[in-house]
Amino acid sequence: MPVYKVNIKWGKEKFSDIECNTDEAPILFKSTLYSLTGVVPDRMKVMVKGAALQDDSWTNIKNLKNNITMMMMGSASELPKEPVEKTQFIEDMTEGQVNQASAYPPGLYNMGNTCYLAATLQCLKTVPELTSALEASEGRFSRQTMVGAEGVCAAMKQLFKEMDSTSESVAPLVMVKVLHMTIPRFAEKGEQGGFQQQDANECWTELMRMLSDYLPGEGSTSSETVRHSFIQQYFGGENTTCLKCSESEEEPETKSIEKWTQLRCHINQEVRYMQLGLTMGLKENIEKTSPLLGRNAVYVKTSLVSRLPAYLTINFIRFFYKEKENINAKVLKDIKFPISYDAFDLCSSELKEKLTPARDAFEALRQKKIEKELSGEVKNKNDKAAEAPEPRYAPSSFPDDTGSNNSGYYELQAVLTHQGRSSSSGHYVAWVKHKGDDWLKCDDDKLSIVKEEDVLKLSGGGDWHVAYTLLYGSKRLELWDDEEPKKEEKETSTVEPMQQ
Repeated sequence: MPVYKVNIKWGKEKFSDIECNTDEAPILFKSTLYSLTGVVPDRMKVMVKGAALQDDSWTNIKNLKNNITMMMMGSASELPKEPVEKTQFIEDMTEGQVNQASAYPPGLYNMGNTCYLAATLQCLKTVPELTSALEASEGRFSRQTMVGAEGVCAAMKQLFKEMDSTSESVAPLVMVKVLHMTIPRFAEKGEQGGFQQQDANECWTELMRMLSDYLPGEGSTSSETVRHSFIQQYFGGENTTCLKCSESEEEPETKSIEKWTQLRCHINQEVRYMQLGLTMGLKENIEKTSPLLGRNAVYVKTSLVSRLPAYLTINFIRFFYKEKENINAKVLKDIKFPISYDAFDLCSSELKEKLTPARDAFEALRQKKIEKELSGEVKNKNDKAAEAPEPRYAPSSFPDDTGSNNSGYYELQAVLTHQGRSSSSGHYVAWVKHKGDDWLKCDDDKLSIVKEEDVLKLSGGGDWHVAYTLLYGSKRLELWDDEEPKKEEKETSTVEPMQQ
């Protein structure tokens, strides 16, 4: 079926030349109308010559053509709420009521092999600074901005706002539509006509790129090295690299700065722990033209981290291309990763020197806690818990570098996993820190509580969910008053426990 340009009449408003693609499910057309009017599809009725448009089929719409006018009904305002809520037992509660009572964030419905997107968004939603930056952005929908970085940012802003305002699972209709329009390969369909599965880390990388293009960096001091992008500030690291020709001693080495938003954990027979995989990724052999030798030569490239971001993303290189089967096959090997991570050993000597003061402060705090516990000064955590003041924290970034990490210490706050044998099949799930020892398994619209020990079992070794991308947040240094110690810090990442 063809693509038409239609007009929409909604009350006193009229929208002209709206694209209506009858090869797509009508729900995606309704998501476009949602982006223009704010009327959610569940409360939207679209009429064409007396026939109501369904969510899953165009069969009842006859004589569709260019420039036809469709009537749309529905209110963009919130539905009135009941003034009195009856007491309910958990067995009688809906999914949203259970989530609200348990302070769970909402899930995201699968719109047809969109688990890769849902898992990525749930991980990124754990970064409060990103939510604030999106809220402060001026991105909005129009026919001109539906495609591109502004459209993606506006869709993510709208989705995060909707997730913050409800405990019911949310259908990311607009987000899926805008992503498909902006990156057509994510809209590829299989033989059965449904959307194909996509690589979640590719989706993560593309979202980072578009957010970097559109979200400006936060205000900086006059002495600060300005990073114009929010993503460069909070997710961007830098490496100092040295390139030396291994076939010519006379050729001088060259140094440069490389920027990144992910560190890669390489996997081979020797790697059993994340740290070794990261270290191996900082040294590699490459082949390029030697100006001195006048031919291709092998160069040794060594890198050291010269800037650490507040949020450290680590990608496990678990997929490789199998030419015979024409698939991205998966490496199932068990690679252990920690809840608390120290990136100090990856850093250059200059950065290590800058990290030392904050690291010394962490050690002093540890010693102070031990001394107070031994002397009996630390009270039982249940004593007067209601009167205990909220802990105070020292800045976790350098004063002249917004969004950096000033200690090298991190705490795990989100894990994106894959279950299956190839990147173009299987299933993606997000596991996000909730509070205390509790984590949330975000399996599309289904959320469940798991423990920290369950998260550590995501290291691989079988057909269970396997860690693919990790998100660490800066560990925060708790400040204690000399007279009255603060309660011990339970959540040490940059973000607070997810309580939405």
